[in-house]
Amino acid sequence: METQDLGLIGLAVMGQNLVLNMERNGFKVSVFNRTQEKAEAFMNERARGKNIKRSRSIEEFCSSLAQPRVVMLMVKAGDPVDDLLGQLIPCLEQGDIIIDGGNSRFQDTIRRARFLKEKQIHYMGTGISGGEEGALHGPSIMPGGSEEAWKHVKHLLQTIAAKTSDGSPCCEYIGPDGAGHYVKMVHNGIEYGDIQLICEAYHIMRSLLGLSYEKLHQVFTEWNRGDLDSYLIQITSEILPKKDKETGKPMVEVILDRAGQKGTGAWTAQSALDLGIPVPTIAEAVFARSISALKTERIRASEMLSRMQSGSERIYSGDKEEFIDAVHDALYASKVCSYTQGFALMKAASKEYNWNLNYGEIASIWRNGCIIRAKFLDKIKEAFRRNPNLDNLLLDPFFKDIVVKNQKNWRLVISTAANFGIPVPAFTSALSYFDSYRSETLPANLLQAMRDYFGAHTYERVDKEGVFHTDWLIE
Repeated sequence: METQDLGLIGLAVMGQNLVLNMERNGFKVSVFNRTQEKAEAFMNERARGKNIKRSRSIEEFCSSLAQPRVVMLMVKAGDPVDDLLGQLIPCLEQGDIIIDGGNSRFQDTIRRARFLKEKQIHYMGTGISGGEEGALHGPSIMPGGSEEAWKHVKHLLQTIAAKTSDGSPCCEYIGPDGAGHYVKMVHNGIEYGDIQLICEAYHIMRSLLGLSYEKLHQVFTEWNRGDLDSYLIQITSEILPKKDKETGKPMVEVILDRAGQKGTGAWTAQSALDLGIPVPTIAEAVFARSISALKTERIRASEMLSRMQSGSERIYSGDKEEFIDAVHDALYASKVCSYTQGFALMKAASKEYNWNLNYGEIASIWRNGCIIRAKFLDKIKEAFRRNPNLDNLLLDPFFKDIVVKNQKNWRLVISTAANFGIPVPAFTSALSYFDSYRSETLPANLLQAMRDYFGAHTYERVDKEGVFHTDWLIE
């Protein structure tokens, strides 16, 4: 019986597009989907006439694959992955390879990799970014797990991945067990921050300056030609002039301001708390989505609390073009801080889990195909090439110059927004991160005194080594 090169389970849109990507690049693919109707529709429509074989059972699916079998899972994270592994394992043999291409939690990936290693089955937790379009035409791929398996699937994954301008594939081995899914999680956390920062820039210019959607389109289009060149700025410029066919209104005006989220941003913030690494801009982006979900409460609060907003009835009277430039600078500096926080978190995780991550290579993988692809990722790659042990991107000369040069306008935008009652939590948290990181002295001395006062938690002194406690009630 003729066998297929690999198999994919899970035919939602991402799974379908990856299969079509693989087939277009010369690979013979077997597919299986729990819902048979979806598999049948795929075969009769998008897969018609292509070198794609459908299986109606897990047993038939595994039998159709060349050895060692390569099985990619594109199913919902959590229990569905474990359930599917339970069905797969009896049909697999030693040396077979499972690639989990979903957004699984990295802790689950570590657990699964250890379990399958005992059965001598290779497990690869692999982050895939780029959405539906990326999956079809070339995503950014972050493979982790079995290094031995990586050698076998390297050609496959690098062939279907996006390519940079110099032809390099946006796919390299990340590290053992959960490293690939961890890096994808942080990618998504940075994405949360990036999106929120862009939304705040839009909100300032729309609400404070009263810019039309056509003008906003022009502003974001121009920004995408310069330092802010990125996928998210590009799609923002394309979204803003779009009109709703039913009402004729700008599309964003008819979309309810209640954001959804799938959890990866929150996972990033939780991991940062576990590791003691500050990622305030990413965390504020998560909270911004959470507060947007309180739509009914916000409507009621807007009626009751509007008079308390400082300056809410004033109209900005300054030079609008100059302020637009200031918003650009604030967005650029804040964006740098968001990426900085993400890379600092990966550095801490690499040390904690013994992953030996290559940060310059990660930046290179993100240069195309993924959602946070941006012009200055080349600069991040260069920063880690200059200093592989760089503690923080703000200490690199290129990024230091950006935040120092733009901080006057950064502060202007945040203070003006505060005076007019426009919330900018991501902008503000990014600036506070910068100010805190550059401060030789912080008020944590008082904090330690209070902890020692109410809980005898002790403290260190500035003038001698050791751990001390004061009996604060004795004079």
